Amino acid sequence: MDRLDILDAQLVSELEEMREVPPENSRKHPLTRLLSRDESIALFAAQIGSRALDRAARRMRAEGTGYYTIGSAGHERNAILGRLLEIEDPCLLHYRSGALFLARAARAGQHNAIRDVLLSLRAAAADPIAGGRHKVWGSRPLWIVPQTSTIASHLPKATGLAFGLSRRRRLGLRMPVDERAIVVCSFGDASSNHATALSGIQAARYAHRRGHAVPILFVCEDNGLGISERTPPGWLEQTWRGLPDLEYVRAAGALDEVWRSIDHAIRRCRDARAPVLLHLETVRLGGHAGSDAETAYLRASEIADMESRDPLRETARALVAAGLAQPDELLALRDAAEAEIAAHHEAVADARALTTAEQVLAPLPPPESACGPGHAIPSPAPSSASSPAPAGHAEPGTLAAHLGNALATILATHPGASIFGEDVGRKGGAYGITAGLQRHFGETRVFDTQLDETAILGAAQGMGLAGLLPIAEIQYLAYVHNAIDQLRGEACSLGFFSNGAFHNPLIVRIASFAYQKGFGGHFHNDNAVAALREIPGLLVAAPAFGDDAARMLHAAARLAETEGRVVAFLEPIALYFERDLHDHGDGGWLRPLLEAGASDLPPGRCGAYGAERPEVVLVSYANGLRMSLRAARRLAEEDGLAVRVVDLRWLAPLPLDDLVARLPDAAPCLVVDECRASGGVADAVVASLAERGHRGALASVRARDGYVPLGPAATHVLIDEDAVLSAARRLLGR
Repeated sequence: MDRLDILDAQLVSELEEMREVPPENSRKHPLTRLLSRDESIALFAAQIGSRALDRAARRMRAEGTGYYTIGSAGHERNAILGRLLEIEDPCLLHYRSGALFLARAARAGQHNAIRDVLLSLRAAAADPIAGGRHKVWGSRPLWIVPQTSTIASHLPKATGLAFGLSRRRRLGLRMPVDERAIVVCSFGDASSNHATALSGIQAARYAHRRGHAVPILFVCEDNGLGISERTPPGWLEQTWRGLPDLEYVRAAGALDEVWRSIDHAIRRCRDARAPVLLHLETVRLGGHAGSDAETAYLRASEIADMESRDPLRETARALVAAGLAQPDELLALRDAAEAEIAAHHEAVADARALTTAEQVLAPLPPPESACGPGHAIPSPAPSSASSPAPAGHAEPGTLAAHLGNALATILATHPGASIFGEDVGRKGGAYGITAGLQRHFGETRVFDTQLDETAILGAAQGMGLAGLLPIAEIQYLAYVHNAIDQLRGEACSLGFFSNGAFHNPLIVRIASFAYQKGFGGHFHNDNAVAALREIPGLLVAAPAFGDDAARMLHAAARLAETEGRVVAFLEPIALYFERDLHDHGDGGWLRPLLEAGASDLPPGRCGAYGAERPEVVLVSYANGLRMSLRAARRLAEEDGLAVRVVDLRWLAPLPLDDLVARLPDAAPCLVVDECRASGGVADAVVASLAERGHRGALASVRARDGYVPLGPAATHVLIDEDAVLSAARRLLGR
């Protein structure tokens, strides 16, 4: 017999025994000053409903009709949060939050919550939040943002949402929730040790110390176990109590004490607009999940001790003792939850799962969806004095100048846009790209962050959830790998696991690639893009010319704001201030700054330069484009060859249709890939051309698999103009 079934039988037996006990004088019971009779009934209904769902999940798994058995048993006191929070307080919830979810749904008058959870357990296409893609707690009407995290990777995003809502209010923009809303983020005691948890909490403290409103309630649900690993006694309290800029509230003891502590934590967070950590004491009943044999690591006496602290039995005793409920009423609630599950059992068991890859991937925008025609770039109002370099200045500019001009225009034309990252404000960024923007637009729109890439990307996600247009900067490509899961596991998965109900649009600008002169080493010259290109739904830009970069950045802003897209914008550092192409002083790399009304440049469109009827085609991007153009002139002058150079511009999705259109059917094609041989784009381009039946010879030249060393040694692992020239001649048999 399942342990949860045994606990249910014990609860029923105890409630039946309570019928025989004469009622005490309950008028002085502390609960009577906190809960009404209706509130008491609603609280227990949420708790018993959650437990009934846990038991149903295990039955469904045994029958082969369910696929998820990590339950909430022992954590049901989080239902108090569901009763005390406002419906417009956004929640990002731990996977043991069943009672909180049901309590919030009941407050909002949603009567199908149990059915919806059963559909989620079934992985049914009719599941109203994830559409059969995962078991999550989520609801757009309830402002519960779905999470699949088990390691607290949602904490930085939650902090970003609290910061973003406050920032939106400060900007005078219409609020998506009540102005006094707080953000609630729950997680387990074991997860509290994870780097992302520490990053999220530290970011909240740091922002509050800097004078920002950060109304976030961190809820650590402490059951003392991380699967089999015990949390040391006193560890959490000793870790979090007494930290500056973080109020610590412990919720433990009798039901009235826990209620008061939770109520105090919510009020403090709401009134102070500051981070609060609520340490909610719980127990874990029935193991980590249905398949977990806890007897392998817990003694029988330890299991018995946890079961003796079953919160359902404790709640039942307290409510009956306070005269707020009768045993028969609580038994009736238990029976009603079981009956509701039974009523839905057959329909849920027969519910259709997702049956095709197209259905599974439907919430992810297909690559071609971003590849439409360009749109006119908005220009700042003529009277606006806020833009240091408004569109319409036609003088030639470097890549850096184009990017700065585009960022200024985006700030001037998108009221919710903000630029932030390490050193982007007063200093103007490591390379001066954002110089002057803070002075013109103010610290509300352009601001510095702490040196933590996880916190930066978390802030970007949360601000996007708040309806803003965040433009985050990561100083170097190597640094993004410190926090890649914030893009892979969080930002780009949100639409997938919410079936399109939630989005966190963002742009992350990343100073990228190698070839810096006089400043080297792996962490400042990284050529690894594979981890970005494999993320489903992520758009990856890699411009070379300045005007292209500006148009692509405007397209990124449009796609983020209108379609909720996440964009990684890789800016080639070595080209920021390049002016010449072939000869000193030729100005061949400069491009006129955009005129007002120019069109943006979304994915799907290549750039093409050189011969109309080429004898060989070089395909590249970023620094490789410059090498290819230089090599093309030498091939023309020294070998008498007609050469076309194609700029991919976007690395995800690759503009393969447009590339094929620009390749003569039998022309030899060389892919010039400055990134690592095993992680660049050459594999994908060559394979795609071969699969599409390109009849010309195909080859590639790529950097070596390895890290970029300091100084001149870098030339031995990177490609250069001579390598491109040699590879092209080999391809042609010369």
